[in-house]
Amino acid sequence: MKSVNLGSEKTWPVILRLALPAMAAQIVNVLYSIVDKIYVGQLGNGPLAGIGVCAPITTALSAFAFWISLGGGPLFSMSLGEKREDNAKKILANSFLMLIVFALILDILAYSLMKPMLYAFGASSHSYIYAKQYLQIYLIGLVFAILSLGLNEFLTAQGMSLEAMLSTLAACLLNIGLDPLFMFVAKMGIEGAALATILCQFVSFVVSLFLLLRKKTPIRLSFGSYDIKLMGKILKLGFSPFIILATDSFLLIAYNEAFQHFGSLVPSSSLVPIFGENASENSYGDFLIEVNTIVSSFESLVTGPLLGISTGTQPILAYNYGAKREDLIKKSEKQIFTFAIVFTAVCFALSYLLERPFAELFIRFQSSADASAAYKEAIIEKSVRYIQVYMYVIVPLSLQYVTVDGLTGMGQANTSIWLSINRKFFVMLPAIFLFPLLFQAMGKDAIEVAESSFYAEFVADLASAIVSTAVYFFVLPKILKKRMTSQKKAVV
Repeated sequence: MKSVNLGSEKTWPVILRLALPAMAAQIVNVLYSIVDKIYVGQLGNGPLAGIGVCAPITTALSAFAFWISLGGGPLFSMSLGEKREDNAKKILANSFLMLIVFALILDILAYSLMKPMLYAFGASSHSYIYAKQYLQIYLIGLVFAILSLGLNEFLTAQGMSLEAMLSTLAACLLNIGLDPLFMFVAKMGIEGAALATILCQFVSFVVSLFLLLRKKTPIRLSFGSYDIKLMGKILKLGFSPFIILATDSFLLIAYNEAFQHFGSLVPSSSLVPIFGENASENSYGDFLIEVNTIVSSFESLVTGPLLGISTGTQPILAYNYGAKREDLIKKSEKQIFTFAIVFTAVCFALSYLLERPFAELFIRFQSSADASAAYKEAIIEKSVRYIQVYMYVIVPLSLQYVTVDGLTGMGQANTSIWLSINRKFFVMLPAIFLFPLLFQAMGKDAIEVAESSFYAEFVADLASAIVSTAVYFFVLPKILKKRMTSQKKAVV
C-alpha cells in the first residue's frame, strides 16, 4: 500500500486518507471494548459494575502508550517534512524502547497495588471480586497492549494510516469472536473476556511490528541511537494527549467515588421499587456505576472517532510545520475543523435514535434471577437520560479536540498541556463533587443529589470549548510567524 504524500497541495484528499482509517480504527477499538461490556452485562450487574471499576485503570495504562506515541509521532512527521529521515528513524527507535520500559514498570506496579487500587477506583465489596478477576488476567498482556497502541501511531505518522487501521481491525474482530467462546462456551465468565482481550492485543502488536520491520515501509524500526535528551522532548510533547487520556481515568475514579459516597446516602426505602427486597444502603452506588459504564460507552462511540480525526490528521500539520508551509497548515486546519463539526453534528442527530437500543444491549439479556424487569428498565431509562445530557455539548467538544491536538501536532506542548488540564482538572473534576453538594444545599432529594455528578461533563465540555478555541486563534498566527521566520530545525 502506498503511503500518503503529506506535502501534497491537495490537502482534503490527504486529510481523508489520514482521518478515515484513524476514525475506523478508533470505532473498531471502541466497539470491541463495548462488546466486552455487553457480553459481561449478560453475566449480571455485579460483573458489569466490576468491569466499570476496571475501565479507569485500563484507560490510565493505555494513556502511557499515547504519551510516547503522540509525543514521538508529530516529531517523527516534522523530521520527514524537513527531509531528515535519519532523525525520524532515531525518534522511532527511542520511542520503541520507552514503550517497552513503561509497559514493564506499569505491569509491576499494577500487580503489586491491585487490591488498594481497585478499591480506590470505586470497587465495592460486591464488585471487587469481578474487577480483580478481570484485571489480573488483563495485566498479563499489558506489554502487548501498550506496544500495539504505541507502534500504530508511527505507521500513521509516515502516511500509512490504512495499515494502522488494518492492524487494529484484525485484533478487534478476533476479540468479538473470542469473547462468547471463552465467556460462555468455555464458561470462563469475566476472566474469558480478559483473556480474549489480551490475545487480540498480542495479534495487533505482531501485525504492527511486522509492518514496521518490512522492507517496503519508508522508515523502518531499528535499534540503537538512544538519546536521553530526545526522550525528554518526546515526553514533553506527548504530555498533553497523555493528560487528556490519563485524566479520563482519574475522572472515572472521581465519578465512581462520588456515586458510591452519595449513592450510599439514598435511603434503602427509596430503592425498593428498583431493587425490591434486596435494596441496601450501598445499592445505588453500584447502580450509578453501571449507568455510567453504559453512558461513557455511548459517548466513546463519538469521541473515539473524533480523536481519530484530531490525532489522525496530526501528521499533515506536523509535516508542513517542519516544511514551513504556512498556507497548507491553514488550509488543512479549516478542513479539519469542518470535518469534526459535521461529524459531531451528525452524531448528535443520530443519538436520539440510537441511545435507547444501545442501552438495551447491555441489560436486556440479563437473567431475571440477577436483575428484575424494574431494575433493567431503571438502568435503561437513567442511561438514556444522561446520554442526552452528554450529547448536548458534543459539537462544541469537537473544537476542543481539534484545537488541542492541532497545537500538539505543531509541537506546541506548553499551550496544549494547559488547555488539556483546564478542561479536566480545573472544571470537570471539581464539578463532580461540587454539584452533589450544591444539590444538597438546594434541598434536592438524595437520588437527585447522587445523580447530579453526571452534569459535570456538560459544563466542562462547553467551557473548555470556548476557552480552547479563543486561545487557539489567538496563538496560531504567532506560532506560524515564529516558525516561518526561524532558521532553526523544528526538532533535534
